[in-house]
Amino acid sequence: MTARRLWPVGVLAIGLAAFFLSGAHHYISCEQLGLHRETLVGWVEAHRLLAIVGFVLLYTAAIAFSVPGGLALSLACGFLFGVVLAPIMIVFAATAGATILFIIAKTALGDPLRAKAGPWLKRMEAGFQGNALSYLLVLRLIPLFPFFVVNLVPAFLGVPLWIYVVGTFVGIIPGTIVFTTVGAGLGSVFDRGQTCTTSGLLTPEIIAGLVGLAILAALPVLYKRFKDRRS
Repeated sequence: MTARRLWPVGVLAIGLAAFFLSGAHHYISCEQLGLHRETLVGWVEAHRLLAIVGFVLLYTAAIAFSVPGGLALSLACGFLFGVVLAPIMIVFAATAGATILFIIAKTALGDPLRAKAGPWLKRMEAGFQGNALSYLLVLRLIPLFPFFVVNLVPAFLGVPLWIYVVGTFVGIIPGTIVFTTVGAGLGSVFDRGQTCTTSGLLTPEIIAGLVGLAILAALPVLYKRFKDRRS
């Protein structure tokens, strides 16, 4: 691996380290949103277009650098921009950030890894690529897998870029709508003086709904395997 190939990975690593060393991770939380809600709402109302562009760029960078706090940012987006605009902003920003990370991981690490890997990786790659879109939709729909992991695994398994982009864009829509809608309703939570924790938002009902969608996305794979066994 040459330095020219690896320098984007170095940039991402330095950016992630700077994020934690600066203490910025302490400010990406639902609690901080409640503490600074008036200031944030006032600034967004005064600089609407700048706020939209700035938030989209912030979210894109957060996903590309794999910093934690994506759920808190989704809630904040719903709170600040509403149930109509917020999902659009998050879906496009998350897809853009994930695509940047995918391209870097694929070119810097994925291609050399597959070239040097043994038959086990090639068999896994062939199995994944045979139903790449369905697998990717399942991984995106179930919020039990860390987002950055789902960004990286397809890069190591040789998933085509267009399948990755489509699977990411479509797969994150349901969860994005759910979390930005919850975020849009946080005002009443703050008004009652209640605390908001991101961990408490992944209720069994929400998880069950997303798992149900993931099962639907997996049906083509299950049907193909059933058909292969029958034949």
